[in-house]
Amino acid sequence: MIRRWWHAYRGLRLGTRMALGLGVLSLAVFAVVGTVLTAYMRDYLERQLADQMKLVQVVQSKDAAAHGTVRRKPYYGWYTAVYDVSDGSADLRTPAEVPADSRAFTALAQTMARSDDDLTRTVRIGGHGPYLLRACEVEPGVVLVSAAPMGDVEDTVEQLITVQVVAFGLALLALVVFGRRMLRRGLKPLSDMASTAHGIASHDLTESAARLPLRVDGRDGGQEVVELRTAFNTMLEHIDDSLAVRAAAEQRLRRFVADASHELRTPLMSVRGYADLFQYAAANAPGERERHLARLRAEAARMGVLLDDLLLLARLDAAEVEAPLRWEDADLTELVRQAGDAFRAGHPEHPLTVTPGPAAVRLRLDPQRIRQVLDNLLTNAGVHTPPGTKVAVAVSVTADAARVTVADTGPGIPAADRERIFDRFYRVDKARSRDRGGSGLGLAVAGSLVRAHGGTIDLGDEPGTTVFTVTLPAAAR
Repeated sequence: MIRRWWHAYRGLRLGTRMALGLGVLSLAVFAVVGTVLTAYMRDYLERQLADQMKLVQVVQSKDAAAHGTVRRKPYYGWYTAVYDVSDGSADLRTPAEVPADSRAFTALAQTMARSDDDLTRTVRIGGHGPYLLRACEVEPGVVLVSAAPMGDVEDTVEQLITVQVVAFGLALLALVVFGRRMLRRGLKPLSDMASTAHGIASHDLTESAARLPLRVDGRDGGQEVVELRTAFNTMLEHIDDSLAVRAAAEQRLRRFVADASHELRTPLMSVRGYADLFQYAAANAPGERERHLARLRAEAARMGVLLDDLLLLARLDAAEVEAPLRWEDADLTELVRQAGDAFRAGHPEHPLTVTPGPAAVRLRLDPQRIRQVLDNLLTNAGVHTPPGTKVAVAVSVTADAARVTVADTGPGIPAADRERIFDRFYRVDKARSRDRGGSGLGLAVAGSLVRAHGGTIDLGDEPGTTVFTVTLPAAAR
């Protein structure tokens, strides 16, 4: 039964449980207060009655000393007895006003014979209810015992208990009812949070642009609820940011898959077209066959480069796979000279200026990948600028980093394209052919490789020029 009640209690709402707990606590407090107040009132009334009996016994003692017994009639319901006590025995003098069962009077008189102070005792006389007995010495060997009924005291105490029960009951009922309302109002922010959580649970988070516009507002509830509300809203902001990042990642993935498919479709169609030509007699002529085979090899090589770049980017993006870098001590200045020589040989129409800076800049890096970064940046300058455009490469060193800048005086990059310049398959000139403009992976590969080295690559904002700055930490790895 107790376990069933406990499970039923735990199934109640928090506000109801708190109201019931407050009621039980109040009931315990009321019980303690009522008990203490009742005990104090009973003791106070008994002391008042004892003081009254003491005054009455002063007169009765004089009467007993003069006449041997108390001749004055006692108050209604009171009893009076005079005893001769000696050697532990008590003999009642007559006439006396005593009940039929006077053993309590005799016992108190015998006790008084062995005491130097007046005695008071509460007894219950059969058929008459509770009485307060008081004994005093009239003269040596003579004891006066008086008894006053305590019915009025008991009635007063019972009335006090009744008033307390009614008052405490009404107070407890009001406390539970109004306390529950106040608790419900105070806990309303928590109910709002629960409603918000239910709204979030019913929100479709599978959408690519899923957002959580729901928030918990209000200022009620106290400091603790304010802190909980703030933490709840902060959690929702974090979820919103995570969903936004996921949506952006999904969008990039879709665009990446679409661009990769589009980039691979063109060489595949070319390979398929040249393969179909071999079905015709004209394609079997020696000169024609060699020309078609050369085109087949060129398209296959183009697909190989594209797939190599995609594989490298995938390996660099995979957090669980170690970056495909071969670390060794290398001279950054020498790598810049080699990249400059290769650029002059492949793009003689672009004047190149190399400022190597210090004689040698030794860093811990992958020389092949850093050379690939430099080649991609220089090739980007040679492909996307008209002939005669000047290109400059410079190396500088600070206490904690080495920098390589690749600049050209071409038309520059529009401001609208700067934020996406390092995106995969992104081209500033959408109309440029892929044969001349590349696949749009060069800068993306360069950015990923630099980040794998713990560095950064930035695009300058100088008007009328394009400046890429590669920063590598001096203590890389």
